[in-house]
Amino acid sequence: MNSGLERLVYESRATGSTGSLVNLATILAESQRNNDRDGLTGALAAHNERYVQVIEGRPASLDNLLRRLQSDPRHCELHIIDREPIRERLFDGWSMASARITPAQGDALDHLKQRGELTAQQTIRILLDALNPPAAN
Repeated sequence: MNSGLERLVYESRATGSTGSLVNLATILAESQRNNDRDGLTGALAAHNERYVQVIEGRPASLDNLLRRLQSDPRHCELHIIDREPIRERLFDGWSMASARITPAQGDALDHLKQRGELTAQQTIRILLDALNPPAAN
């Protein structure tokens, strides 16, 4: 059964500092506003001067988003890791969540990227882990 939804996973190089809270807050606020309007959900992580994002929604909305992203001066070298049909959203309820990458998650992202082994599934798992950290004992 096709739900008419797709999931897009991409990474890009930031043109400004990913360590800047102002830059990230601006991107997140704009993304949340646009995604609410367009019926998109997802998560964004900033790490090591790169952005990694998972975004879910209708194909036409994703196409429009990609056009905006490709002309957005805040990043360049946009690389689509994967785009595929999905049955259900993994990021439902988040118009754009801010995934805070831990040092261990950052090391995993760096290692996979350096080896050319960064997949959509690994990216999604890392972002979901960043959004849902294990409870402290």
